[in-house]
This record gives sequence, structure tokens and C-alpha cells, in this order.
Amino acid sequence: MALKDTRGNLLGTDSAPARDAAETALWRMMSFYDPPIDDLDRAVREDPHWALPHVMKAGFLLSLTEPSMRSEARGHLERAQVLLATAPARERMHHEATTRVLHGRWHDACALWDQWLLEHPRDALALLWAHLWDFYRGDAINLRARPARALPEWDEADPLYPHVLALHAFGLEENNLQVQAEEAGRRALALDPRSPWAIHAVAHVMEMQGRFDDGAAWLRQHQRQWAEGNGYACHLWWHLGLFRLEGLDDIGVLRLVDAHLAGDALQVTLQRVDAAAMLWRLHLLGVDVRERCAALVAQWGRVGAGPPQAGGSPSGGRERSEQGGNELDDSAGYYAFNDVHALLAMLAADDGARAEHWVARCAARALAANDAPHSNHAMARDVGAPLMRALMCFARGEHAAAAQALYAVRAKAQRFGGSHAQRDLVDQTLLAAAAAEPAARALGRAVLNERRSAKPVTPLTRRWADRLGVALA
Repeated sequence: MALKDTRGNLLGTDSAPARDAAETALWRMMSFYDPPIDDLDRAVREDPHWALPHVMKAGFLLSLTEPSMRSEARGHLERAQVLLATAPARERMHHEATTRVLHGRWHDACALWDQWLLEHPRDALALLWAHLWDFYRGDAINLRARPARALPEWDEADPLYPHVLALHAFGLEENNLQVQAEEAGRRALALDPRSPWAIHAVAHVMEMQGRFDDGAAWLRQHQRQWAEGNGYACHLWWHLGLFRLEGLDDIGVLRLVDAHLAGDALQVTLQRVDAAAMLWRLHLLGVDVRERCAALVAQWGRVGAGPPQAGGSPSGGRERSEQGGNELDDSAGYYAFNDVHALLAMLAADDGARAEHWVARCAARALAANDAPHSNHAMARDVGAPLMRALMCFARGEHAAAAQALYAVRAKAQRFGGSHAQRDLVDQTLLAAAAAEPAARALGRAVLNERRSAKPVTPLTRRWADRLGVALA
């Protein structure tokens, strides 16, 4: 007789040990404590005829946004396919949605999860995956609305409830509902201190409000929960770096980068994105990061021995590229947000030839006619390619053109994913371009005024004002 999970969702297994292993894997995916692969392997051993563990493996691998993992994800989906004949509707739905992700149809996958959640709001896997791909697609409205629609149907005693509440907190923050976001994040942590996504949501609030000292203290307060054995550690170190940078502690940021955002600490692209973003911000402030960026470019595209969920590779430590050949080139055009960050590392490394090649390859692959149905096609067309061209102008010293191009792209930058904090590099690059070009000073001043109205003047804001020749009271 088929079992149900603790939230009443029908499962395609009658094995309690298999169910328990999959539930542990789901908790790991929502809390980022160690990879879920071993637990899912255990679920498969306990019930070799159950499709869902294979689907969960595929979804986890795809969530890392590594094109080299698509082949392995496809294999898991193919194995699941032959087991779906007697599977419940929920598991067939997850298989279809994850297959859409595999084929680059991220919008369609989220639409399917959303349709399912209207009738089944306590499907934590659907909530988690829809949230992740809402984030990757830059769908801020659903980052807030989807968890909000589900939360009243949940029992606070459910061990996954704090993690769903943390998803909601982040969605509130990305919709500029900062007070509500901080309240929800703190409440999630009161229910379960092992909720790094809630720690992350509150850190975002403090960054958006210019509370850099509070933010650094907040992360240090909870550091024991996130800094060791948690896949979100790299990104939270990045947030700590943002707080230090806001206070113009350049030396402290470099120490943090060398300790936590370099070398073996960077196992997948999501982590290298954080490293590139931090090094680019330092580059804009005149810090020489060429050697660090060259080292980062050299390892980009490789899948190392441990994914964001620390403790081992999702693919058993195998390093490979689906297409073969150059690992970095093979990743071009898969996800515009990642592509832009790779370009930042190349430009800050002063590798103009590599950057030109990269931009051309990303455009050729992301904007190819047969990619038109893919979500990344629109993201690359609307944001990725224009932003790359603007960054190339900046690197060539064409600061007036760069400022104008960055100003044009900033209003639609959300369309290629990431958070407000991550996309702030567009504004900071615009400020640097305007500071270097007298003809663009008015544009820089206008963007600086926006910044001043959004949060208190910080040392970093004063640095930009000084470079733009703007007197602050």
C-alpha cells in the first residue's frame, strides 16, 4: 500500500525506509546541510521501483546551473520515466516539470509547479523548486506570492515549515517589503536556528537598508549554524564581504576572499559567481585583483569535489563536460547571469582577448534560433548580451558609452535573475564609468541620488560621491 509523506502527499512507494530517506533528502535540499544524493541513493536501494528519488536527483543537479551536469540529470529522468506507469499524479508532475527544466523551459516548469501548488500547497518539493527557478528567472512577484499562498495551509509544527517561511522572507525582501521580510526571517530562525535561508533573507534586508555593521554582526551571531558543513556558506561569506565593502574595509574583504571565495572553496559555478562579483566590486574601487581573477577564470567551468551542499560531489567527484573540450567554453550560453559573471572575472583579470571570445561564444549559443523556446534565450537577449556589451565598453575605457548602456539595461536587469544585492554591480559599474567621464557625471549623480534615497549614506556611498564630485551633507 502506497504511503504518504508527513504533509499528506501521496508517494509512489510502500517502503517506509525509502520514504524516510527521501524525506531526509528533502530536508537537506531546503536546509543546505550536506548533499541529498546519499539519502536518495538509499531510497533507491530500499525501493528500486520508486521514481521520485531519481527525479529528485535530477532536480538537485539541475538546480546547480551547471551545464556539465545535464547529462547525468537526463539519465536520472530517463530511469524515472520507466517507473512512472503506476506512479501517483504528483510524481508524474514533478518528472514533467523537471524535464522542462532540463530542456531550458524554466518558465513552463514554474507554471506547472504553480498549477499543482494551488491544489496541493503543502508540497514542499514543488515550493522549493519553483522558488529556485523563480529566482533564476528574476520573477520577484512569485518569489513572494507563491510561498504566501501556501503558508496558511502549513502546520508550524512541521519541521520544514521554518524553511518555507524563510522562502517567504526572501520573497518579501526582493519585493522591497523589508520590515515584513526581517520579521519573517527572524520568526523562521526562532522556530529552527538551522535555517540558513532565513539568515540569508535577513542579511539581504540589512544590506538593502545600509545596515552594514548590523549585517556583519548578524552573520557572526549565526556563523556557527552556516559556516561549516552547509552549502550556503560561500554565499553568506559573500554577504559578509558586502558588509565589509560597504564600510570600505578593502583589506578585510581581500582576506575574506582569499579564505572563503577562492581555490578549493569554489566547487561549482554558483560559488564562482560570488567570487567574481566580489572581485569586480573591488576592481571598480581600484584594488588590483588581476591575479585572483586570472586564477578564478582558470578554474571556471570545472565541477570539483564538493557542490554547494558541502560534503561530496553530486556526481561522485567526476569532472566532465557534456560536450567535451574546454570546460569554460562548454558552459557558455547556458545561463546569462552566470555568463556575465564569468566575463567580469576575465575583464578584471585584464584578459581582453578571452573576454571578446567569451562574449561572442555566449551570444552565438544563447541567441541561436533553435534556442528560442528556452528561458535563457530571452534572458540573454534582453539583459545578458546588452550588459556584456556595456561591460566591454567599460573595459575599453569607453566610459560615456558604457554609462549610457548600463543605464539602459539597469531597468530590466531583474529579468536575468539574481537578487537586488547581486544586480547592484550594474549600478556600481555605472557609477565607476560616470566618475571616469565628465560627460556622464549627471547620469552618475542621478543614480547616486537614487542610492541615497534608498538607504543611509555609507562609507561606500561617500566614496562614489567623492569620485563623482558630489558634495554630501
